[in-house]
Amino acid sequence: MEYGRVCLRRGEAKDLRQGSVWIFDNEIDWVDDLCTDGSIVEVVDSRLKFVAYGYFNSKSKICVRVLSRDKHAVIDKEFFRERIERAWAYRKALGLENSCRVVFGESDGLPGLTVDKYGDYLCFQTVALGIERWKREIIEILVSVFAPKGIFERNDVAVREKEGMSQSSGCVYGEVPQETTIMEHDAKMLVNIPDGQKTGHFLDQQENRGRISPYVKDRSVLDLCCCTGGFSIHAALYGASSVEAVDVSSSALELVRKNAELNGVSDKIITSEANVFDLAKAYSDEGKQFGTVICDPPAFAKSKKSLDAAYRGYKELNLRCMKMVEPGGYLITCSCSQFMTPELFMQMLREAAADSGRTVRLIETLMQSRDHPASLGAEHALYLKGYILHLM
Repeated sequence: MEYGRVCLRRGEAKDLRQGSVWIFDNEIDWVDDLCTDGSIVEVVDSRLKFVAYGYFNSKSKICVRVLSRDKHAVIDKEFFRERIERAWAYRKALGLENSCRVVFGESDGLPGLTVDKYGDYLCFQTVALGIERWKREIIEILVSVFAPKGIFERNDVAVREKEGMSQSSGCVYGEVPQETTIMEHDAKMLVNIPDGQKTGHFLDQQENRGRISPYVKDRSVLDLCCCTGGFSIHAALYGASSVEAVDVSSSALELVRKNAELNGVSDKIITSEANVFDLAKAYSDEGKQFGTVICDPPAFAKSKKSLDAAYRGYKELNLRCMKMVEPGGYLITCSCSQFMTPELFMQMLREAAADSGRTVRLIETLMQSRDHPASLGAEHALYLKGYILHLM
């Protein structure tokens, strides 16, 4: 098959050959007439030597997303089937069959595609025009590989508009209920696939929620930005004396209460609908303390331009959290912003610890669950980082 050609500027092929997965518009010298938006193209260097195949989109700053560095690769339905089957085999080997991220974009060699599995149901997003063109085939492959009861499309994300695509959402195969139950460690969790945040549940914290047992037993727990209660439910099941689950979303807190009832821990969990900055300020000013504070806010830094303001926000919130931890207690704190790097996040925590006047010790480092593998060639793939801190 003949593909359109994209020629890189001189010197731009080096990073690509070393594993980089995105080609930006300012790295390109020329494109030929066969390159149409959404098509598969052949990328060549300034000497016209093959570098990679990828999706092309002139409307996006990410002009090409790399699919394969194999010159002999044939990009067809079987190519995508092999990639999806390989991704699923990796998750199964980790014992994550019940609920997991089955496909994590570039890290699984499928740029722009996310597929999450919730028991018998699948939910997917396509955020690149190139993979959107293969959506029908992708759905057919998912049906063949997983035999799900239903597949839901959650393409209601603004990033699609940067690729020249409209937003959409709905069931594309079988039937998907408003709520379904998954197993996460020892917890039963209700997931709202059609209307929940992201694709219905924050799977990237799944393994971290299973690690908190030593830090919550017989302790009072404050769970900030609790969403549907993943950390809260696990804390209660792992022996916390009490849990206060805080979120600004009333619908999220409704699911927290349902999940608490489902797991038989309603007597341990109370919910508070509040802005976490306001609540943390009020509690810390009052001198209120907890045995363990969990802080897992949404991304404050959604771009490099917003990083300075986000840094100040993270520091203020974490300083308040440190003040709310009892002597000998724990702070479990996370950031899901790719621009807030692990090094920068730790720098912020050191400054907050100094301002708190407390002795703070690092106990564990956290990252996204193993079903979200971070490709070393894609900086943005390592986005979730966290630390478990012991405050004296």
